[in-house]
Amino acid sequence: MSILNRPVKAPAEKKKRHTKEVKQLAALCTRKGKSGREVLLVTSSNGRWILPKGWPMDGKSDRDAALQEAWEEAGVQKAKASKQPVAQYQGDKRYDDGSTAPCSTDVFAVKVKETRKSWPESDRRERIWVSPKKAIRLVDDPGLIEILKDL
Repeated sequence: MSILNRPVKAPAEKKKRHTKEVKQLAALCTRKGKSGREVLLVTSSNGRWILPKGWPMDGKSDRDAALQEAWEEAGVQKAKASKQPVAQYQGDKRYDDGSTAPCSTDVFAVKVKETRKSWPESDRRERIWVSPKKAIRLVDDPGLIEILKDL
């Protein structure tokens, strides 16, 4: 096959990068486990391990929105959240279409007393309780890793 007849590879499609920073709220859910403190992680829509998190909600305080996300994404039923964020980290919001945006995430400490076996997003998310040390190995967001190191 001559060079003129070779199929031409299309250039790799560049994923869109939004420039406007977005804000999310996360629930750093912990409980006393058999071997000490445990952290609750859930899978994101693309399979990464993350904290339950989401957008601010109209009519809810940021604290209540973080608790709502903990319920919807991880089945946290009975819990007490900090009144103010205990930490904040900067990272990228990764959208399902592959695009990203700079994101500031306020993290609320949530002491969990009870979780449900079934919850609103249980059909599309996994959840696990792990030690902070193991959580550091599982998550890939540098800002979240730094917060987990302080536990």
